[in-house]
Amino acid sequence: MIRGLPDDVIFGWKKIAMSGRILVIDDEPQITRVLRAALSAQGYDIRIANDPEEGLHVFRDWTPDLVITDLMMPGMSGVEVCRSIRSLGVTPIIVLSVRDHERSKVEALDAGADDYVTKPFNIQELLARVRAHLRRAPERGTSAIETGDFVVDANAHSITVQGKPIHLTPKEFDLLLHLARHAGKVITHRALLTAVWGAQSAHQPEYLRVFVGQLRKKLESQTGRQYIQTEPWVGYRFMPEGWTENQE
Repeated sequence: MIRGLPDDVIFGWKKIAMSGRILVIDDEPQITRVLRAALSAQGYDIRIANDPEEGLHVFRDWTPDLVITDLMMPGMSGVEVCRSIRSLGVTPIIVLSVRDHERSKVEALDAGADDYVTKPFNIQELLARVRAHLRRAPERGTSAIETGDFVVDANAHSITVQGKPIHLTPKEFDLLLHLARHAGKVITHRALLTAVWGAQSAHQPEYLRVFVGQLRKKLESQTGRQYIQTEPWVGYRFMPEGWTENQE
């Protein structure tokens, strides 16, 4: 289904300096495997969703810069995916489909797709289209998040708590950044796992328990306050003003 380069060449590509978040929604393992390899080799941050509902869930929590979606999938169609994404913003959408007739293309484009690529496709051509759409995409906001005791700067990869810098591992940083973006709201275990570790880790809550525990210890040792509230059987809530045991 993919022309241009064999898999062994794709997997051997040298990583180059590209950037951007790309969400791939497709139920064909061969397609997702090769797209993950090809796009990752270009330096993009990739998330894979194997069904439309999961894809929209990842989209809402991860905020990709571009979406590549199949047209024909079980359940929700690619056209419905386009409409849902377009109702949320202007993120570029590339549709992949075995359908080459004009009606399918018009329907997808009317639903909000920015491009339509017919399977089988040439991987180099697809990468060129990805680059073109990302160049035209709105830039991700660069301002730091200032909430409660925290200033979280995603671009500088820095966090200060009560004006003091705090050292976090990359995953701890990603976790706190996602919590800070949704301060005061309950975020489910699945949503956090998908946003920070990818859809393939959505059913591995042990990741979350370990990293939330580490994050809590670091924040409390720095300030003497607690910031991450457990919502039993549901998830976690980030309270940026914090609280002490006496206040609780």
